[in-house]
Amino acid sequence: MAVEKSKKEEANEQRRMVRAQINRRYIDASLLNISVIGGVVYLTGVIKALRTHPDVNLKEEMETISKVLRQSGMRDVTWDVNLRT
Repeated sequence: MAVEKSKKEEANEQRRMVRAQINRRYIDASLLNISVIGGVVYLTGVIKALRTHPDVNLKEEMETISKVLRQSGMRDVTWDVNLRT
């Protein structure tokens, strides 16, 4: 018998998946907050390039992350972040 996941468990699992996708990119997202509500990802806070990759284009990274998350089943991705160089 399958056990249904609670909405909180599902949101936590989705948040972990989002964090894993972001961590694959060359950005410092340690000051980024992630919320998932109804399949929509809300990203707020600050992102910056990793010290080891100072020339990374943050806007391109955001576009790539958004595309990957949508392909992973998220309905939409909303960014409300400050970009630091």
